[in-house]
Amino acid sequence: MQRANVSIYTDGSCEGNPGPGGWAAVLVCGSLRKEISGGCGETTNNRMELTAAVEALRALKKPCAVTLRSDSQYLVKTMTDGWKRKTNNDLWDELDRLCGKHDVGFVWVRGHAGDSDNELCDKLARNAARQAAGK
Repeated sequence: MQRANVSIYTDGSCEGNPGPGGWAAVLVCGSLRKEISGGCGETTNNRMELTAAVEALRALKKPCAVTLRSDSQYLVKTMTDGWKRKTNNDLWDELDRLCGKHDVGFVWVRGHAGDSDNELCDKLARNAARQAAGK
């Protein structure tokens, strides 16, 4: 069975680090687009970066071929270059489980460099962080 090709952009944000945080993802499959986001009252930027990837992969209803783009070197380099996992083990474990379900390639993109979907994720994540902060 052929897997659908899905492009995912993710981002995390924190108002202080630690502090109120937000995450966001934009999922694109052909002409279909979906934006998801959420927040947490007390967290770190790295947790929000990981949460964005986890929630984006959870949103997929069947196994897919995924290109996941993030401006987080923490996320991308850990998944592609074997950076050590020292914290957030619950999220790393869940990300590993979801990557076993999907065929996922991780790509680093430079943040704030004009990529429209990356910029949208940044905006959605910052908005979610502000909402989590009660602003």
